[in-house]
Amino acid sequence: MGMTMTEKILAKHAGRDSVSAGDLLVSQVDMVLANDITGPPAITEFEKIGRPVFDKNKICLVPDHFSPCKDIKSATMCKRMRDFAHKHEIKNYFEVGRMGIEHALLPDQGLAAPGEIIIGADSHTCTYGALNALSTGMGQTDIGAAMASGTTWFKVPQAIKVNLTGKLPRFVRGKDIILTLIGMIGVDGARYQSLEFCGEGVAELTMADRFTICNMAIEAGAKNGIFPVDEKTIAYLEGRVTDRTWEAVTADEDAEYTQEITMELDKLVPVVAYPHLPENTHPASEGKEIKIDQVVVGSCTNGRLEDLAQAAEILKGKTAYARGSKLTGTMPNNGAVAGKITTKAGKYTVPQGYHDGSGTVQIDSTEQAKIIANNIRSGVTILGVTGAMSTTEGVNAQSKSVTPTMEQQTVLPDDGYNYLTEVTVEAIPVVETDNSAGGKTVTIG
Repeated sequence: MGMTMTEKILAKHAGRDSVSAGDLLVSQVDMVLANDITGPPAITEFEKIGRPVFDKNKICLVPDHFSPCKDIKSATMCKRMRDFAHKHEIKNYFEVGRMGIEHALLPDQGLAAPGEIIIGADSHTCTYGALNALSTGMGQTDIGAAMASGTTWFKVPQAIKVNLTGKLPRFVRGKDIILTLIGMIGVDGARYQSLEFCGEGVAELTMADRFTICNMAIEAGAKNGIFPVDEKTIAYLEGRVTDRTWEAVTADEDAEYTQEITMELDKLVPVVAYPHLPENTHPASEGKEIKIDQVVVGSCTNGRLEDLAQAAEILKGKTAYARGSKLTGTMPNNGAVAGKITTKAGKYTVPQGYHDGSGTVQIDSTEQAKIIANNIRSGVTILGVTGAMSTTEGVNAQSKSVTPTMEQQTVLPDDGYNYLTEVTVEAIPVVETDNSAGGKTVTIG
């Protein structure tokens, strides 16, 4: 019987010709990882053994959870790891200023390569399977023992084969693939199994996609996720893994799997996992009426430059408004605002440079509205309040003029633009739109 990618890596590191699912074995490891939450308990267990570290070049310590430290307790945790790194001359200790999110940092620094075994005291250590490595999370006791021995024990996992076909639609990325898969099989659908990705659709995925997919293998209960090596993998490794040779593994044709799943990439859509489990996935289009309070682009799953670039592409030319706001109006190509732009009650922010001297922003209401306006520059009219000042006024349709102070005039760049940076409206007025100036209609909220 043939072997999967994971089985081949385990067999080599255990000094065996072959292994099968269910085998118990002791294996050499190539890298041991801990962070500032899991590292100190692992160090405590290590010190009980009374031996030096097995290899100061094969331990990686990244203080990325508590740093910068918020209090004495978190600072103490970081100091514990820092002192350990200095005492044992750990090469791959990444202090503040050198470190980033651990699961983005290790691949970028060439600390994971095809065919290697990386274990870490963090459940998302499975990220590095994107590079054809066997990487998995373990508890602090196992990590402490591995720091001393350079070995750990495994039960060889069964495997699920995930065959990727087709082409990725625009805006569908690795996070959508893995969330869709978890939605299909559940958060325990791959419990203590290896998710092995293959098929011609793999070529569609960037390395960022693959890191994201493997990172979330644990969210399906998997022991690890793993991809084969291709041209994109090799290109990523060039210039990063320069201090050692590596050997890629491929699954045998007759490798045994508990099940095979085919995912047609061209049929996927952007998805969102609703509370409270990653398996509660829905097409993003279903949530268009759901109000959100905060959006974060980051995390160890998909906080890479490619993710930031995708978010920037979507946001380009648009402005994010706070919950409860609505801005409707016509914006000609020159940036002036024509007609009447009306908001619902709430707070919103208009970007710098949104209005020029030829435009007037007017908030209309059939009743008195309380306006809290900050940094209004000359030429911009807010419900009859004109000027460049910070003010809180209860106003109606009557005009009210103000004289700006020098300080208020100089807090914004002197580039000829009018600025409206923050407005709160505590009344719900009637929305009117005047399209006479041409241009595109903008509706946000």
